[in-house]
Amino acid sequence: MVIKACLTITIAINVKGTAGQSFGAFLAQGISIELEGEGNDYVGKGMSGGRIAIYQPKDCPINPAENIIVGNTVLYGATSGECYFSGVAGERFAVRNSGALTVVEGVGDHGCEYMTGGVVVVLGQTGRNFAAGMSGGVAYVLDEAGDFEKRCNMAMVEIEPIPEEDDMLEVIAHQGGDMETHGRVHLMSDMTRHDAQRLKHLIENHKALYQQRQSTAYFG
Repeated sequence: MVIKACLTITIAINVKGTAGQSFGAFLAQGISIELEGEGNDYVGKGMSGGRIAIYQPKDCPINPAENIIVGNTVLYGATSGECYFSGVAGERFAVRNSGALTVVEGVGDHGCEYMTGGVVVVLGQTGRNFAAGMSGGVAYVLDEAGDFEKRCNMAMVEIEPIPEEDDMLEVIAHQGGDMETHGRVHLMSDMTRHDAQRLKHLIENHKALYQQRQSTAYFG
C-alpha cells in the first residue's frame, strides 16, 4: 500500500485576477492559496509549507501548456510546501529550492538553478542551462523530443529514464510482481526509489486541483 504525502489545510484562500510580486511568499504550513489568473515574479518565495495552485480563468481559450502562468524566480529559496501551476513558468524556476514539491507545464532558462532539495515536475519544454549548480533534489522532465540533454547543465547532475518500480525490483532483488507485499511506502521519504509512483501522485494532484476550480466559489 502507498501512503501519499498528506497536506493538512486549515485555512483556504481562493482568489482570481493578476497577482503582483511575491504572491504567497513565506507561506506557512496549513494554508492553501488558489489563484484563478496569473502570478508575477517570485511566487512562493521562501515558502515553508502550505500549498499554492495557479490556473488560468475558466473562460480562457488558450492552451495553458503553451502560455506563461507565473513569472521569473518562482519558489526562490522555498523549504517545503506544494505548488501546482497549470501553465508555463519564466526563468530561474525553483532556484535555490530546498524542499518544496511542484508541478509546472514548462519553464524558461536556468530551471532548478542551485536547487538543493525538493521535487520539480516539468510537464513540457525547458529553456537552456537547466539544473545549473543543482546539488540535491529530484527533477522529472517530460522529454518528448528527446533533446533535453542539450539544454541541461550536466556539471553536477545525471539524467536517467524513469523505470517502472516493479521492473527495478526485479533487477535489484528479483522481487518483481509482488509490490503489494512490501508494506507501506512513503513516497517522499526515499528519493532513490519510487520514481514512477511519486510522479504519478504529483501529476494526479495537479490534475485534481485544476478540475476542482469548476465547483469553487471565488472572491476578489
